[in-house]
Amino acid sequence: MATIDVSPGRQTPPSSVAESVKDYYGKVLASSADLKTSACCTDVAPPPHIAAALAEVHDEVMERFYGCGSPIPPALEGATVLDLGCGTGRDVYVLSQLVGPTGRVIGVDMTEEQLAVARRHQDWHAAKFGHANTDFRHGYIEDLAAAGIPDASVDVVISNCVVNLSPDKSRVLSEIFRVLAPGGELYFSDIFADRRLPAVLLDDPVLVGECLAGALYTEDFRRVLERAGCPDARTVAASPVTISDPDIERKIGFATFTSRTVRAFKLPLEDRCEDYGQVAVYRGTIAEHPHAFDLDDHHRFHTGKPMLVCGNTADMLDATRYASHFSLTGDKGRHFGLFACGPVDSVSGSGAQAPTGCC
Repeated sequence: MATIDVSPGRQTPPSSVAESVKDYYGKVLASSADLKTSACCTDVAPPPHIAAALAEVHDEVMERFYGCGSPIPPALEGATVLDLGCGTGRDVYVLSQLVGPTGRVIGVDMTEEQLAVARRHQDWHAAKFGHANTDFRHGYIEDLAAAGIPDASVDVVISNCVVNLSPDKSRVLSEIFRVLAPGGELYFSDIFADRRLPAVLLDDPVLVGECLAGALYTEDFRRVLERAGCPDARTVAASPVTISDPDIERKIGFATFTSRTVRAFKLPLEDRCEDYGQVAVYRGTIAEHPHAFDLDDHHRFHTGKPMLVCGNTADMLDATRYASHFSLTGDKGRHFGLFACGPVDSVSGSGAQAPTGCC
């Protein structure tokens, strides 16, 4: 019996959840129009560069997309990106354009029907983009080694409304941080709940397939992520999930669900925001963000404007692929205590917030 999350009692045979998910996405759903809630959909318009890339993706791939956000960070040229639960490959083919001919995109999914669609259009996209840099692999996100993903081999990991479908989220996150290179980034969208959900709900294939029954309680996500080696994750965006189906509302409407985009880095971060007197200045050099760069939902770096940051934020900017886009003043040679900010929760975003704002 594999643990679903960190809460006591929420256990279910992993094979039963996996088979339920494979059946729902491989056989029950014919297109995104068949979904019964907004959990696996998004009505937020993508940024212009993502919209332009989406316009180049094959229609069949687009029709069977079931994601809940746009988990594609900037500054990807030449990067190796891993898409967990890639499905028919929509985000893989968007990323293929963004990483360019020197980059590489690997998609992993456990549903053969979805992968068949993705692979059917590989040559079509390669001809359209002028380069072939995609690789689709059948496998489970809890065991990326079996899918042939080595240690520290990936610059960026994304997933789009997939982690909630896993029966072993702790193992998923551990695998992600195993395959990420030092300074690498996890950037993903998923569904979170405001409480721990009864395990019996995992027996309902619709609630599982609609990304609700397996949603992690936000505080448990924070704990699982910390055990995986990341004590500071940042929410980039969040929106409420709408349940319009009366039967689903009756079964699970007691909980509140949120779709969130979260970023986390493979860095030796601290569990609190500490003040070392460091200042960051954004150079404005990320093509799609000439005027400002949002690290998270409370860190907007305006081009050319100095901003006092905590040690963790400084590392996120200076020890990752974003380093060339920032000027950082100061180091950790002198400590000034806790960073002067309110107790904002990095996942839920709750709490006070200082005007200079770190987290």
